[in-house]
Parts: sequence; structure tokens; C-alpha cells
Amino acid sequence: MKKIQTQGVHHITIIGADRQTSINFWEGVLGMPLIFDQPNLDNQNEGHLYFDPGDGRLITIFTNEERKPDDTPVPEATGSLHHLALNVSQATFWQVAARLDARGVKHSGPVDRGFMDSIYFRDPLGLRLELASYRFVPPEGCRHADVMIEAHKIRVARGDHHIDREHLADAIALLVERRQSSLSEDRSPHKSY
Repeated sequence: MKKIQTQGVHHITIIGADRQTSINFWEGVLGMPLIFDQPNLDNQNEGHLYFDPGDGRLITIFTNEERKPDDTPVPEATGSLHHLALNVSQATFWQVAARLDARGVKHSGPVDRGFMDSIYFRDPLGLRLELASYRFVPPEGCRHADVMIEAHKIRVARGDHHIDREHLADAIALLVERRQSSLSEDRSPHKSY
């Protein structure tokens, strides 16, 4: 038996209400360009809108003009989607609360996750969304996941409760030391002052 190796999220599809509600939210609030619009090939009574969330992947919405927005929270049961997290820069993250407030959207306010900052709110259809922003930039040639796994190992070895900034900084230093050669014989920390 062999694994089926995935290589990233291809797309996420959400059952939406009417077309304009989807466009107003996904493009008009979250800034995702509408890049493709066609009928739902499995249900000709529905539209299928495609949005670019910023990384070239896709978030797609099935629309139907007979469905109206209902902001009742989406059920959180076993097997259900708890929330959809979208990446934003630190510069954008610190503007999110004010921009949601300007629209009258209830939100959690900034939440400290140790390795990232988060803010939670619901879309017009009751789906919980998270806007998340990493607190670090991976070293050249590394991914966020590379830093996270090293930070996790450091955290566990130290017996700490959760990943925080110090673990991230130490993980980044470790990755740089492993990946980048140096002519120095001793790469340990030194007191030069």
C-alpha cells in the first residue's frame, strides 16, 4: 500500500447564497479578485464563482438567486468545518478590526496565538473566518512549515506549553545554520562587545 501524496490545497468550495452577496463579500470585503464565472456543471440552477485568495489557489462559491443570506452560525458538529483561515500580512492584520468595525461586523479582536496573530468573524452566511498573520518570515529557501516543525521540536524539548516568538527565532537561526554554509570554524554565539 502507498500514500496518496498531496501538494497543497487546490480549491475550497462554499455553498453561497445569491451571486451579488458572494461578490460583495469575497471581493468587496476581502479583496479577492473574481477571476472566473460559469454555471455549476453539476447543477445548472447554480452559478460557480471563482476567487483568487492571493496565492493563486481558488476559493469557489456555488450561487443560487433563490438562496438568500442567512447569518445563522454554521453548525459546529463532528465532521463540519470549524473555520476557514486566510493569510494576511502583519500590516493588513492590524487594520482588520477597524475595517470590520466600519462595516458593523462583530469580531473577536486580535487573538495572540504565539506564532501568529488571529482575528475571527463570520461571513454573511454564518461561516466562521479567521484572518491570520504569521509573526515571522521564513529564511530564504524555507517554508513556514519548516520553521513551525523546528519551533515545535524546540518547544517540546524545553517543556514549554506552546510555540512562541523565542521558539520561532531559535528555529530560524537553526535553519539558517543548517542551510547556509560558512567559512567560520566556530558558528556559536559570541560576545563581541
